[in-house]
Amino acid sequence: MQRSVQTADGRTLAVEEAGDPDGIAVLMHSGTPNSRHLYRRHADDAASRGLRLICYDRPGYGESTSQPGRTVADCASDVRDICAALDIRQLLTWGISGGGPHVLACAALLPDLVVAAVSVASLAPYGGDGLDFFAGMGQENVEDFNLTMHGSESEIRARCAELRDEMLTVSAEDVAATMQTLLTPTDAAVLTGELAEYLAYTGREGLAPGYEGLLQDDRAFSGPWGFDLSAIKVPVLVVHGRQDQFVPQNHGAWLAARIPGAQAWLSDGDGHLTLFENRIGEVHEWLLGQLEAAGRSPSAQLGGHAQVG
Repeated sequence: MQRSVQTADGRTLAVEEAGDPDGIAVLMHSGTPNSRHLYRRHADDAASRGLRLICYDRPGYGESTSQPGRTVADCASDVRDICAALDIRQLLTWGISGGGPHVLACAALLPDLVVAAVSVASLAPYGGDGLDFFAGMGQENVEDFNLTMHGSESEIRARCAELRDEMLTVSAEDVAATMQTLLTPTDAAVLTGELAEYLAYTGREGLAPGYEGLLQDDRAFSGPWGFDLSAIKVPVLVVHGRQDQFVPQNHGAWLAARIPGAQAWLSDGDGHLTLFENRIGEVHEWLLGQLEAAGRSPSAQLGGHAQVG
């Protein structure tokens, strides 16, 4: 199901829903590049668990209005507007990779709405005390982060245009070639079939209108996030694989050590893509467990009305 939501400041957010339309609301923040389109395996898992799975194009991607200068924290007001439009009063949420900082922003800034959150293979803040940000990171991401932080405006935009052109033409068969310095053997083994098709498709869809969403994401990650991790009071699970060169596992360990009360699943055998492919059912199960532990009624999630016309 596709929806358009108007934000309080007059922008449009494109939203997709899947799973159980009468189920418990779970909002997913996808990676970078971003797209609202949900992975079929995740949607099927959500439906089997009675979950209403929701995702949206971050500003500047897909069919969502651009928001130059946005910070990671700015996503919280967008999520609040989405939940208001969809009559969602309590929310479970997870985010992967570039979606990880955004799910943590919602955990910190929307404690009245978010019941529990999971960050999967999330970046940690650049310049974080005691964090070696680039240790173990694939060369492509190292170069792109350094360019975003130190390059000229024309250089940064030229690189974003290059990445967009690459994503608009890549096929499922070729998508692995665009990630050569990022793929460990663990991740390369799962980047086939439906997952490869999904990543190629969502890259095209997210970048179809231009590269502004990608540019805004990169700048948001590289600058101050706009919230304090120590402000998070809701239950958080940090999931990260040791075989990850997109975002190395030391990022997850750093986050888990600084989010109050966070649980950590730091897997030796997983990479970046394997978490997305194989572990989201466990993420959904953990989120449901937190809802039960909090004594929250599923009916309170949607105000007794799951579908909004």
